[in-house]
Amino acid sequence: MHKNFFHKLKVYYEDTDAGGVVYYANYLKFLERARTEALYTLGYSNKKVKDEFKSLIIVKSCTINFKKSAYLEDILTVRSFVKSTTKTSFFMNQEITRGDETVLDGQVHLVFVDEKGKPVKLPDEIYSKFKPYFCDSIKI
Repeated sequence: MHKNFFHKLKVYYEDTDAGGVVYYANYLKFLERARTEALYTLGYSNKKVKDEFKSLIIVKSCTINFKKSAYLEDILTVRSFVKSTTKTSFFMNQEITRGDETVLDGQVHLVFVDEKGKPVKLPDEIYSKFKPYFCDSIKI
């Protein structure tokens, strides 16, 4: 069984439209914050990855399925885990819930690139720290 990263957040006024419903593009920000916190949980930051490994983690693509709306002052939880990896990238599944209700689920394809944007191998140190969060289907 793999581990999950969890990140809680509160919906603020700035996250919503005039009707108090979370604006669709803000869900991407929520997912990004959760991935950043997941990285931080493992002892890294995007700045540290850049400084120590001369790499950036970029989003190549994402698939988002909106299930229900979230509203002003909702408390949401973002659950994240690594679905699969390649030599230079990984697919992270993420789900936003409000209590027992799924608000959104999606998958984000993240790629390690050098400062010129060329894909590079996942650093072994980062790979080993992420390994407990991998789902069963790993492609190396």
